[in-house]
Amino acid sequence: MLPEQALNLQSFPFPGIPATADGSEAVVWVETHISQGACAYPITPSTNMGVGYQIAVANGQCNLWGEPLAFVELESEHSSASTCEGFALAGGRVANFTSGQGLMLMKEVLYVISGKRLPVVFHIGARALTSQALNIHAGHDDVMGVADCGWGMLFGRNAQDAADLAVIARRIAEESETPFFNIQDGFLTTHTIETLKLPEPELMKQFVGDPNAEHRLRDLMDTAHPIMSGVVQNQDSYMKGKIAQRYFYDRLPLIARGVMERFYRLTGRFYDLIYPYRLDDADFAIVGMGSLLETATATADYLRAQERIKVGTLHVTCFRPFPGPQIVEALKNVKALAVIERMDNPPAQSNPLTAEIKAAFADALSGAPGYPRIKRIPMIYSGSAGLGSRDVRPGDFVAVIDHMRQEKERRYFVLGVKHDLALSPDREPDVRPQGAFSMRGHSIGGYGSVTTNKIIATIIGDLFGLEAQAYPMYGSEKKGLPTTYYLTVAQEPIRIHSELKYVDFVPLNNVNAFNLGNPLDGLSPQGTVFLQHPSKDPAEVWASIPRSAKTIIRQNRIRVLALDAVKIAEEVATRPELVQRMQGIVLLGVFLRVFPLIRERGLSDQEIYSSVEKSMRKFFGKRGEEVIRDNLRAVRRGKEEVFEIPREVIDAGA
Repeated sequence: MLPEQALNLQSFPFPGIPATADGSEAVVWVETHISQGACAYPITPSTNMGVGYQIAVANGQCNLWGEPLAFVELESEHSSASTCEGFALAGGRVANFTSGQGLMLMKEVLYVISGKRLPVVFHIGARALTSQALNIHAGHDDVMGVADCGWGMLFGRNAQDAADLAVIARRIAEESETPFFNIQDGFLTTHTIETLKLPEPELMKQFVGDPNAEHRLRDLMDTAHPIMSGVVQNQDSYMKGKIAQRYFYDRLPLIARGVMERFYRLTGRFYDLIYPYRLDDADFAIVGMGSLLETATATADYLRAQERIKVGTLHVTCFRPFPGPQIVEALKNVKALAVIERMDNPPAQSNPLTAEIKAAFADALSGAPGYPRIKRIPMIYSGSAGLGSRDVRPGDFVAVIDHMRQEKERRYFVLGVKHDLALSPDREPDVRPQGAFSMRGHSIGGYGSVTTNKIIATIIGDLFGLEAQAYPMYGSEKKGLPTTYYLTVAQEPIRIHSELKYVDFVPLNNVNAFNLGNPLDGLSPQGTVFLQHPSKDPAEVWASIPRSAKTIIRQNRIRVLALDAVKIAEEVATRPELVQRMQGIVLLGVFLRVFPLIRERGLSDQEIYSSVEKSMRKFFGKRGEEVIRDNLRAVRRGKEEVFEIPREVIDAGA
C-alpha cells in the first residue's frame, strides 16, 4: 500500500501545525526546540538559519527541556565546525548552518567529526561553488565536495522536507553515532515561502528525546570516565581504526529506514532512502535530488495525462548511505532513465549521482549480495541542469523524455542554456495544479514587492487554508534592478519549482516593464494586469501602454487595473525611509481586490484585514505599532482605490 493511500485509512497522533514558512524558518523551528546550541559563521544562503537561531537566543528561548539555547558566532566556517566538534565532544546536541565555500572550508574538520562518531547535524543551503565566477545560488558542488567525509546526507525537496528531515536526521545521527547533513537547495528552498505542517513540539520531544538522558549522547570529556580521543596512530594502528569504522556504516541504512518508518507512523508523512513516484509501470524515469525533482514529478503527471507517456520519477532522499539496492529495485524495469544533477564535473567518468547509479546497476548485474537480480541495465542518460539556480522548466524535462524515447546516442546533455550539448524544448506545458491561481510580478529592487509576495502567501495560508508558494528571482532586488517574483495558490500541493510562464495576474510596478520584454507572455485569457500609474484618468493610463501590449490585451480580453501606489505610500508612511518599500504593500491591497476566492467565499473586510494584520505582525512586529498601522492603511487604500480601465476605452482602437 502506498503511503498516500494509507493516509486515508488511519489517523496519526502528530499531523503537524499548519503554517507558512521557507526552508530556513522550518529548520530554525526544529533546532530551537531540540538542540542545546548552534555554532555558525554567516554565509549566503544559509545565513537566515543562523540569524533565526540567534534571534531565539537573544529572546531567551529555551529548548523543550527548559535549557537556555546558546549561539556562538566564530571568525570562520572552519572555526564554527571545530567549535561544534568541541560542543559534541562534551556531550552536547549542537547544530550548524552553512553553504558553498563555507562548507568547503570546513572539510578538514568534517573527517574528524565523523571519525570521532559525533552525532551533530549541519544544515546546508546547497550552493554553487566559485569557479569561473562567483555565484551564491543553488548548486550541489559544495555538498558533493564533502560526500567522502563519512557523513550521512539527506536531501529535501521543499520546506516540508527541510523541517521533517531536520528531525529525522537528528534521531538517525544519535542512534547511529554518525553526523548528518540536512540539505536543501539554496534560495530555491531556503528562501521560498510555502505552506507546510511544522512538527509539533511534543512530537519532537518524544521522537528526538532529551539530550541529557542517559546513553543519549556520549560525553568524551567526562573526567570520571577518561578516554583518549584524536590520538596519533602510526602504521600498526591507523588502518585498524579506520576499517573498524565500517561497523557504524554497515548498520546505518537499517537505522535510517527504521527512524523514517517511526516518523511516518507518528505523522503520516512518509520518508525513505528514496522516493519513487509512478515507477511501477513506467517506461522512462527522471532521477535526481532536491527541488527540481518536484518540477519533474509534476511534468511526469502531465505527460501521462496529456500524452499517454508512462513516466515516473525517483528522488534520492538519502545520498549517504547510498541506497544502491533500493534504487536498482525501483528502476530495474524502465527502458531508460535520466539522472539530472545540479553540478558538472567534466574530468570524472560521470557526475556523482550518475556514477553511483551506474555502479549500483553493475553490482546488481554481477549478482552482488543484497541486490535484486536483473538481466539488463536500463539505458542511463545523464544531464546537468539548474547550476547557480539556472531555471529548469517543465519543458526541459519534456525534452529529456523525448530524447530518451527517440533512443538518441548522446548520453550526456545539459538543460536550460544554449550549447552544443543542450536539449532544446519544443513545448512548455502548464503543470500547475488544476484550478491554481498564479501571479508573476515585475518590479524594481527595493520597492518592497518581494516581502509583499511573502505576506500574500502567509495570508492565503491563514485565511483560506490553501496551498501557497511565493518566491522571487533573488540577486537583483537589493541592487535596484528589475526583479521578478512569483506566487501560486492552489487546493493541492504545488510541485513546481521554476519560473512561472503561465499566470493569471501580472502586476507591473512601472509601465516601462513593457520595454524590458513581454510581461504579458503566458497571462491567461481574461487575466488581469495591474499598472503603477500617476494618473487617475483611464484614458491616460491606456495611452501609456505600448501598441503591441494593447493588441494582446484586446485579443485576450485582459482586465487592466491601475493605481498610483507611490503617492499612497508617500501619504501613508510616517517614516520617510519606508516610503519606497511601502509601495509593495499597497500591491497587497490590489491583490485582495483581484484574488477571485475572496469574492467567491463572500469574506467580509473584517475577516480579510484581521488576517492581514496577523501577517503584518509576523513580518513587521519588531518595527513597532506605528509601522503596523501604516502598512494596514496602505493595504486598505490599495484595495479600495485601485480602478479598472473600462472595456470601452480598451476597445476604442487607440
